[in-house]
Amino acid sequence: DALANRGVALSNLGRSLEALASYDRVIQIKPDYAEALSNRGVVLRTLGRPLEALASYDRVIQIKPDYAKGHQNEAHCRLLLGEFAPGWQKYEWRWKKEPGLSRVRNFPQPLWLGKEPLGGKTILLHAEQGLGDTIQFCRYARQVAALGARVVLEVQPALKSLLQGLEGVSLLLGRGERLPDFDYHCPLMSLPLAFQADLSNISAAAYLQSEPAKRQQWQARLGTSSKKRIGLVCSGSTGHKNDHNRSLSLEQIATLIRDEAQYYCLQKELRPGDQAALAKTPGIEFLGDSLNDFSDTAAVVELMDLVITVDTSVAHLAGAMGKEVWILLPYSPDWRWLLERSDSPWYGSARLFRQTALGDWAGVLGQVQEALTKRLK
Repeated sequence: DALANRGVALSNLGRSLEALASYDRVIQIKPDYAEALSNRGVVLRTLGRPLEALASYDRVIQIKPDYAKGHQNEAHCRLLLGEFAPGWQKYEWRWKKEPGLSRVRNFPQPLWLGKEPLGGKTILLHAEQGLGDTIQFCRYARQVAALGARVVLEVQPALKSLLQGLEGVSLLLGRGERLPDFDYHCPLMSLPLAFQADLSNISAAAYLQSEPAKRQQWQARLGTSSKKRIGLVCSGSTGHKNDHNRSLSLEQIATLIRDEAQYYCLQKELRPGDQAALAKTPGIEFLGDSLNDFSDTAAVVELMDLVITVDTSVAHLAGAMGKEVWILLPYSPDWRWLLERSDSPWYGSARLFRQTALGDWAGVLGQVQEALTKRLK
């Protein structure tokens, strides 16, 4: 147990090779330690060894077939590899986590996963995870409506104004508002399973737009410029469990600032260290204090020539709007970005810049610098 806990601590510190060694020692002592095998798989994936991670998860499930976390870790790995059919199926294990950790909604109405006919029925589609997840998967509302359903969409309040008018939605609600009667429900992130999403049928077309009135307000605020406008996002929510792996400091991303363009920081909030860096970094304007919700962010994104961001909700927003967006990814990216490709099947306007070694943000920023030089010519 001490070695297993040591592995967790080392993993949290980003010392993945040492964590792997600790887990390997655990397995030597106790080969059927399912939890340690599962955590070992996570470390292997972090090290860019997903096939070895899958082998570790296979052993987990042989030892403990009902271990939900092992199944969910396997789902993430298979989705990362583009093995969508088994990946979406395994992803449903997220509802079977330990008591108190699941986000399951206990509706009396049945869960819809694509089998029951929806003609003349009302279905509730509801957000379950982060803002970026909601932005990415609300796209399926149109396909649900095309089956003859009346679609009620419940989202995080911060996204309600942004998603007004989303195609296919009959009623849009913020979480906490009173729900109408409905016949079925489906969490947004189960919709790819319902529609058997794979590389042959995922659409990369834009499906969100900004409000014209908001866009005019922001146009007046930003004024006119002969220079290209570039939006920057260096970090996401500190509450994200993988934030240490995906976020940069403002000081790091500020190395991209060039005289040929105007730069705007599109984050709602800055971390204390970033506030100090902003004060001594000329050439970048912080807009976060004036961004009331995502409809403001969308209006600003619309006015940018390019958005450069780490893996946050703004990356999804720009992609969903069809805005040119460069996304900076860690060595072990979130599953939705897949592996070894510079484009995304989810967003046609996205270009992906990947670490080629664990923690190598300098290499990523070097790639972006080179691309930016060409882009600003």
